[in-house]
Amino acid sequence: MNFENTVESIIDKTLKEGATACDVVLAASSGKSISCRKQKIEDIEESSEKIIGVRALINQKQAFVSSSQIDRENLDKLVSKCVSMAKQAPDDDTAVLGDSKFFETNISDLDLFQKDETDTQKLVDSVMECEDAALSVEGITNSEGAGASFSTGEFFLATSNGFRGGYKSSGNSISCSVLAGEGQSMERDYETSSAIYFDDLPSPATIGNKAAQQTLRRLNPKKVASCKVPVVFDKRISKSLVGYLAGAISGPAVARGTSFLKDHLNKQIFNKDISIIDDPKILRGLGSHPFDGEGIISNKKEIISNGVLTSWLLNTSTAKKLGFKTTGHASRGIGSPPGVSTSNLYMTNGVNSYDDMIASIKNGFYANELIGMGVNLVTGDYSVGASGMWIENGEISYSVSEVTIASNLLDMYRNLTAANDLEFKYRVNAPTIRIDGMTLAGK
Repeated sequence: MNFENTVESIIDKTLKEGATACDVVLAASSGKSISCRKQKIEDIEESSEKIIGVRALINQKQAFVSSSQIDRENLDKLVSKCVSMAKQAPDDDTAVLGDSKFFETNISDLDLFQKDETDTQKLVDSVMECEDAALSVEGITNSEGAGASFSTGEFFLATSNGFRGGYKSSGNSISCSVLAGEGQSMERDYETSSAIYFDDLPSPATIGNKAAQQTLRRLNPKKVASCKVPVVFDKRISKSLVGYLAGAISGPAVARGTSFLKDHLNKQIFNKDISIIDDPKILRGLGSHPFDGEGIISNKKEIISNGVLTSWLLNTSTAKKLGFKTTGHASRGIGSPPGVSTSNLYMTNGVNSYDDMIASIKNGFYANELIGMGVNLVTGDYSVGASGMWIENGEISYSVSEVTIASNLLDMYRNLTAANDLEFKYRVNAPTIRIDGMTLAGK
């Protein structure tokens, strides 16, 4: 069945059944993954799924139904069931479609889809090469395995007030995790990389070698005494600080009053060298999309500009609650009302180099792994387990484990400086970050 050819009849039937508005979502995905350990293939998995979802709105009531059976008879039953459920539903302030005045009408090609499937043998060769490179490094004693995957996805949205649009995407990844040391002195670490196109990934050997080097530097960790020191966040974890910001400025959190930043719009929360941008239109970006989850125009937005919080992240319903216009940050699943999410969110480069940042610290902690979820976005309190390296006289000196780093996110943001080593490896990215005056609880 050609989904686009059935949209009009689904919407027409939903309205005739008694809905005042409706939308229809198609989500299709397929993928395969390969894993190996000790140079033996352990798993080869493939999957595919196609789900259609219908949302019926009756004034301020709404209901959802979904099914993987996309045939006319089943769809007719789904529509009738959905409208019947909506009639019995309680009032819901998220029961609203995107405003047609803001619909995206020029859906751009962001090069998000690798048309030729990544060959299974190429994935097999990649995991073998990746793990072999890691195991070949002197000091690596064991492997937790290597993995590679290829996936495709399709999203199509149609609404009763006029939006029609969809796009395809793909993803490729390679990862590796290995161990070093013996007995009670063993340490592990990993490396992973993802991209829209397989050819944009680093070589499997590069990924494996990096996993090995990161594992070796964790050997022979020491305990350190509790103190208050500068803490440097490695790039693979610095993104978490940007992610907490996104959660705190999302429309639902602000509207409920459950954000520590609820009173900080248009106020300085970082120093003037810090800017944070969300850009959904990056070509081949891992979080890119041509429109948001309600069909609304979604453009590059500087959320933090020279340290100032310039905007909330809003969909249509939260924008109405807060007295603003949507910012094009709606996300959409099959069986739930539109939420809020970012696309390609990143902190821009700072002024100083990574080397200068490390050299400027007499005594400090370099965190490269965080443990636990000790962050409260209502109060901003931050307390998480961590491991990493000790910085002494401007140089990374030895491995450190079993510490807790603590502060408050507002204080952390105010005392934050960024290096100029930004890379785009994830949906959320940040350069290496230094935060002065954090409490480190050790032995």
